[in-house]
Amino acid sequence: MRLRLALPVVMIAPLLTGCLGTVVDVVTLPVDIASSAFDAATTSQSEADENRGRELRKREERLGKLERRYGKEMDDCERGDEKACEEARRIYAEIQELLPSVPVEPSRR
Repeated sequence: MRLRLALPVVMIAPLLTGCLGTVVDVVTLPVDIASSAFDAATTSQSEADENRGRELRKREERLGKLERRYGKEMDDCERGDEKACEEARRIYAEIQELLPSVPVEPSRR
């Protein structure tokens, strides 16, 4: 009796291995989807550092442009151009607003 039961199980076992893999895939699918969604929703530390550096460079670039424009407008203002004086004041206010968000680099000797 045991031999009769063992023989069909041995014959069917190789056919079930593919099904077992599929069952494992179906069971782990929700976990894979959740982890992918979590990875997409979160930012790694290195990505956060890169983003922070990119934003800092943009602010520094903007500050440099404003300072150059301010210098040009001040030159025109000193020559008596009232519109240039007004523009210089506006640019100066924008520079003052932007300065706190740009870190000061230590002086090099």
